[in-house]
Amino acid sequence: MKAAQATGPTVRLARAEEIAGAGALTAEAYLADQLLDEDDEYEAQLRDASRRAREALLLVATVPCAESDGSETVVGTVTLAAFGTGYAEIAEPGELEVRMLAVAPRARGRGIAEALMRAALGQAVASGARRVVLSTLDSMVTAHRLYARLGFVPAPERDWGHEYVHLRVQTWTAPEAPGALVEAQTWPPLSVVEVDGWRVGLSAGLTRRGNSALPTGVPDDPPSALDRVEQVYADAGLPTVVRTPPPGGDRVAAVTGLLDARGYRTAAETAVLTRPLVGDPALPGPLELPGVHVTVRDAPDDAWLRLWLGAKSDIADEVTGRAILTGVPALYLTMTATYDTTPIAVVRVTLVDDWAALSCLVVHGSARRRGLARALTLRALHEGREHGARRAFLQVEAHNAAAAALYWGLGFQPADWYAYRERDVR
Repeated sequence: MKAAQATGPTVRLARAEEIAGAGALTAEAYLADQLLDEDDEYEAQLRDASRRAREALLLVATVPCAESDGSETVVGTVTLAAFGTGYAEIAEPGELEVRMLAVAPRARGRGIAEALMRAALGQAVASGARRVVLSTLDSMVTAHRLYARLGFVPAPERDWGHEYVHLRVQTWTAPEAPGALVEAQTWPPLSVVEVDGWRVGLSAGLTRRGNSALPTGVPDDPPSALDRVEQVYADAGLPTVVRTPPPGGDRVAAVTGLLDARGYRTAAETAVLTRPLVGDPALPGPLELPGVHVTVRDAPDDAWLRLWLGAKSDIADEVTGRAILTGVPALYLTMTATYDTTPIAVVRVTLVDDWAALSCLVVHGSARRRGLARALTLRALHEGREHGARRAFLQVEAHNAAAAALYWGLGFQPADWYAYRERDVR
């Protein structure tokens, strides 16, 4: 799913040169919030971000420096600790624990804490965890509102404390994901070759989704099976691209190890986001924007197709693009100006089981920053519900912070995560 470039903070794992600053920032934030007394021994732990980076996941939020020289400054940080590690106080097996969320006092009111927490939830899913836990104080009212907005719920049976401090536990549980096979049904390759334990998709090189191999079983001889996968792509003149699931289980580890040994690089990381279409949280009503009109068809016309293909970096003709899109029934939404038939935004909705899959969202460059992406996505969700879907999913590349912010704002949450590992044509 495409969206404009992010204008907010960038959140990622801390780089070596940022670790000390992240520790200083954490202590600064705790002192500003009066969560530390002078000479509090805990301050030393807050400043020791080097240990957090070694023993846990240390995320930082950065914004461009005022000097506009391309450098960045750290304005926030959060730590994610796994069960059994030194920073996990309450995490149980399969959980990650949020620790030491901090935003620089000078950077508050700019959505930094929310960006950090969204990234933390995505990182948790990417690491294979299905639940995130945290401890909070009753006095942290602003933080409570943020956690509720993100889907955390109180777990009073897990509350704990020490001396005169009572800590409230909140948990977030990842929603159910559609799974790779359901996703594949919404974007079927033009042809599929079954190789021992692999489903090999071929679509003339247009989109990784249509030109990637999916591990579906346990091959008798994993190296030989991958040899055959690579030969299929070599015969087609394409690089070998493998979709890998998030960590978890011996089979996944074996596939990842085999790819590592052969020098596969990570070409892209993708989050799968989902939201319910019925029940709670309620789906917002469609947005009626003045001056625009939306049509819904069961096939893409030439103008729809050209706008979508124009946003792709892949080189492909309209015949290939149309063949990929129409390999399964779908709805094609086109937004135009009221008195013009030229598309300014498009999106596709595919129905599988009780899922509505959204894809191909593109807004023409001349029409961006007008709320059209949000309005068309909402209309697509309503069309999915009207056609019987009870939940929706979409895929967004991990680096696309602007798109992620749009979808979070519409009630989507991370449910799954995968990477495309690629080996160039030899």
